[in-house]
Amino acid sequence: MTNHWIDLQHTDCALIMGGNPAENHPISFRWLTKAKEKGGKIISVDPRFTRTSSQADLYAPLRSGSDIAFVGGMINYILENKLYHEEYVKNYTNAALIVNDTYSFDDGIFGGYDEKTRSYDKTLWGFKKDENDKYVRDNTLQDPNCVFQLMKKHFSRYDIDTVVEVTGTPKDAYVKVIEMFAETGKPGKAGTIMYAMGTTQHTVGSQNVRAFGILQLLLGNIGLQGGGINAMRGESNVQGSTDFGLLYNNVTGYMETPTSTPEEATYKGFLEKVTPKAGYWTNKPKFYTSMLKAYYGNSATATNEFGYQYMPKLTPKKDYSHMRVFDSMYKGEIEGLFMFGTNPVVGGPNAGKEKEALSKLKWMVAIDLWETESSAFWQKEAGANPAEIDTEVFFLPACSSFEKEGSVSNSGRWMQYRWQAIAPKGKSKGDLEIIHMLALRQKELYKNSSHPAAAAVKALDWNYGHGEHPDIDLVCREINGYDTKTKTQIAGFKDLLDDGSTCSGNWIYCGFYPEEGKNHSKRRDNKDTGMGNYLNWSFAWPANRRILGNRASATPDGKPWSKDRVGIQWDAAQNLWVGNDVPDFTKDRAPKDEGGLSAFFMLPTGLGGLFGVMNEGPFPEHYEPYESPVTNAFSSVQLNPATKFGVEEFMTQGSAKDYPIIATTYRVSEHWQAGAMTRNLPWLSELVAYMFVEISEELAKEKGIKNKDKVVITSARGNIEAYAMITKRFKPFKIQGKVVHQVGMPWHFGYKGIATGGSANHLTPHIGDANTNIPEYKAFLCDVRRA
Repeated sequence: MTNHWIDLQHTDCALIMGGNPAENHPISFRWLTKAKEKGGKIISVDPRFTRTSSQADLYAPLRSGSDIAFVGGMINYILENKLYHEEYVKNYTNAALIVNDTYSFDDGIFGGYDEKTRSYDKTLWGFKKDENDKYVRDNTLQDPNCVFQLMKKHFSRYDIDTVVEVTGTPKDAYVKVIEMFAETGKPGKAGTIMYAMGTTQHTVGSQNVRAFGILQLLLGNIGLQGGGINAMRGESNVQGSTDFGLLYNNVTGYMETPTSTPEEATYKGFLEKVTPKAGYWTNKPKFYTSMLKAYYGNSATATNEFGYQYMPKLTPKKDYSHMRVFDSMYKGEIEGLFMFGTNPVVGGPNAGKEKEALSKLKWMVAIDLWETESSAFWQKEAGANPAEIDTEVFFLPACSSFEKEGSVSNSGRWMQYRWQAIAPKGKSKGDLEIIHMLALRQKELYKNSSHPAAAAVKALDWNYGHGEHPDIDLVCREINGYDTKTKTQIAGFKDLLDDGSTCSGNWIYCGFYPEEGKNHSKRRDNKDTGMGNYLNWSFAWPANRRILGNRASATPDGKPWSKDRVGIQWDAAQNLWVGNDVPDFTKDRAPKDEGGLSAFFMLPTGLGGLFGVMNEGPFPEHYEPYESPVTNAFSSVQLNPATKFGVEEFMTQGSAKDYPIIATTYRVSEHWQAGAMTRNLPWLSELVAYMFVEISEELAKEKGIKNKDKVVITSARGNIEAYAMITKRFKPFKIQGKVVHQVGMPWHFGYKGIATGGSANHLTPHIGDANTNIPEYKAFLCDVRRA
């Protein structure tokens, strides 16, 4: 999230796509209700008329997998009708930068494409520089090679008539969406975009979000109170988990994981590769060295590259994301697996095949509250023959969040401490204790070993107190960081150094735990410091600022766009930026100083990216899902050309001839993720006891299906049974002149627990986004018949 939950109350218009906050993120909707009370509008865009749609001022249906067409049409209309925030666009985005002549685009493909590797040479998409290494600009936005003109040309193909043919959205509703949201482009107005997995779980998921970014930059909505792009997470600590290196290609603070290539063989070479020449990321050596000092302590010195050689290295060009890990598992390349609170036999794409992959392991450790489908994949109940499976399975009982203490970082990047409410049940332990105990036992195991593999474990600085439960105060002090000589806490990441004199386990959290760190109530002041930012309640990374890019909330000369919506403003008397937030900017840099307009200072240009380098191109382009009932109306390229394929046995693909119905998955309020926590609770199991498929009245009539009939849903991956829920919430789409139906299913069910049922992910394809490889759960093909 660029903003935060409470800030939603300040929006003039909320565009909600790919999410259903009224049902799945209800606290967020509390603040949207406040916005409505002040005259704000809500737009709901979804294949299904959701509970959010019922509370919206405007609802527009769209076919799953057509988001870029929908948003691309909005961008085109706004550009053609000059509804964009011109002063914002010229000063705070890269609209005026000139793109190199090597850039091209033709029939769905950008220049530099290698069909064999399904990848681009992205160096061809750079910006032109002059003899002084400065970016070449055209502030009139008229140069045919400036970003603004290239963007206009690219999206000119997304005219309203073509867009509604692709999305299935009624034309009148679509035009109303554009007109209502484009109103936020007027100076003094603010609009927010809210999205969830309905946006991201596609083969073009990252570009879906990029399209939102372009739209919001054009309207001047990034950096403003009541604006931004706000992702609704499905867990209380999703933000915190990625902040702390959950993703395989990141270490803490979103820095790169080293790769075993010749150029990264030394720490110096690695830093030269990953550190840009401009923007705030030029400080990366300070952040990385401080992190290595936190990892290896006294074993990290300048003479041994601060322990860089102890760091695990990724194999070049190898993908370690979820699906590719299961590919490797299936091929017998992985011997063991730890599963912390994950249940891929229910939650993974093409889950039946992922279950098969587990049987290729030598050992597996499942850590969860209850026995899950994945931990029991080898049982007869799962349709397996235990005698044929050699995988040795260990189950470690885990605690729920109420049974342990520690911090979580919510979607707004607010780190908040939670105390233990009740004692753990039985022998269950928190994840922190389990990892702590494993680390201590490995340290003991390797302490006298001379094997090369032991070196990294022996060097690991693991000093968090004695016993099974680590001292969280010591953990927090290390995350924040301290002076390695005096042991005093570092005040903020600007004080981190690259000479080994500072440590910090996560640079973006540097400053959250000051010297009086043991006083957890330090950030428990619930008085509003202005505009609902509550600066003394919790800590928001980075540097406790609540709205990212908030320099853009003021005019180029430093005045708020609106006196009713003040983020920060320039105080000439004090020569400081002041206001209701911590400046996302050097606080004493005057508007007329060099870099005084760099609202997005982490980027090398300091400017918001209307043109941005991603794996499938610098502008979002519509491609159809892996399985689609129609051909691409915008080019001859059907599927995202940068999407990668995995093991052939996982890559089954259905055709519209055999599977004519679009399917999508979603959540319900009563169940949680893969269901282990909720389907083992009597109350929630009683509320939603059965797996169902939501079918339109028109499709039900066509298929002869009545409400509560047991039906079979079939895809190229297999079939499941469910009960039919006949509903008005889905309506047939008219796509390119033909009627196309769509159905929806919750994905929470499996064969363990009190409430059991077919797993929707036995039907979903094993393919994903070209940047993150998130699976395409939200758009695939199926057929439905009576059981």
